[in-house]
Amino acid sequence: MSSTAQTSEGSIAVLGGRVVTPERVVDGGVRIEGDRIVDIGAVDGDADTVVEADDRLIIPGLIDLHGDDIERHLYPRSGARMSLPMALTSADRANISAGITTKFHAISFELDEEVDRSPELAKMLTDAITDAGDLLADHRLHARCEVSQRQCVDAVLEIVGNGDADLVSVMSHIPGKGQFRDVEAFREYYENTADHTVEEAEEMIEKRADISMSALRDRVDRVVKAAHDTGAVTASHDDEDPAEVERLADSGVDITEYPITLGTAERAADIGMTTAMGAPNLVRGGSQWGNLSTADAIDAGVVDVLVADYHPPSLLAAAFVDTGEPLPTRVRRVTASPADAVGLDSRGRIETGARADLLVVDPDPTPTVARALVAGRPVYRADRRGQ
Repeated sequence: MSSTAQTSEGSIAVLGGRVVTPERVVDGGVRIEGDRIVDIGAVDGDADTVVEADDRLIIPGLIDLHGDDIERHLYPRSGARMSLPMALTSADRANISAGITTKFHAISFELDEEVDRSPELAKMLTDAITDAGDLLADHRLHARCEVSQRQCVDAVLEIVGNGDADLVSVMSHIPGKGQFRDVEAFREYYENTADHTVEEAEEMIEKRADISMSALRDRVDRVVKAAHDTGAVTASHDDEDPAEVERLADSGVDITEYPITLGTAERAADIGMTTAMGAPNLVRGGSQWGNLSTADAIDAGVVDVLVADYHPPSLLAAAFVDTGEPLPTRVRRVTASPADAVGLDSRGRIETGARADLLVVDPDPTPTVARALVAGRPVYRADRRGQ
């Protein structure tokens, strides 16, 4: 289920730019009728509204399949909670200013009250996302299920059964596996990054380690089947080896997010899974946890999609990191490829008939959004050229 602003009913001409299509960059502009693109290239200014691109880039609106930044809008400081409407509205504006026109909020169904996470709070966020109106971007739910916690599995199954989730991912933040395959890394994260005491971290290690692999796999299978039964796309999180990713693919998982090793990413590509990596990893120059580098995975040809993760501005910036590839290829990873991965095949591309989600981008000195249109409707303007 999505929540989005109204579409435009008039005609718009975006003129005088460099249009990034899926295959090439062409000089000219884009003509929009209603919420659809009707012409590309040498378009004229005979329209109800004219937007001047002034030789800047015109690219599709970005599509973020995994962004958990709304948590920091709800809790800007641990224990200091803002209202749900304020959090969603501020997240909406922040994402639009970063160029994200379709947002999948990665809501963690995980019980960890010390970092302000619980299945009850996740359900409240879900309701806020699915019920909200008058927002600038198109907002959707990515339900992240911590399968090591039964109450979280039950909560996600309820959400999925209601048809609220467009994307469902399975994760197991347990010591000795995935991101925390080193038990000491698990302890360090929860003691330092997540502000737990030593005793609390040790208690979490004991609880989360006290579950069999067969039980975890059964829960994964249940969540994936339930998601597919409602038409939702599924993903797995922090897959650590080729055998694991094969089993997840056999269970029906569509996307592998943040594979831990290059071998895992290569096996996922071999068996036809979509591979998503973090844009901040690419922009920063490496993984925060010493895992697979996004740049190395791109060099190996195994990255399909980039996601914002915890930092929305990195999604646009990642398209301008020099990977030795043409600009349209880099832009596809944050537009058309994520759209295709979740069945939104009329988005994320500047083509005749596509939905008119567009950005006017000034690439220098750092990529910034000057104008944003969502479904043919101008929703954002921040032009440092003073126009």
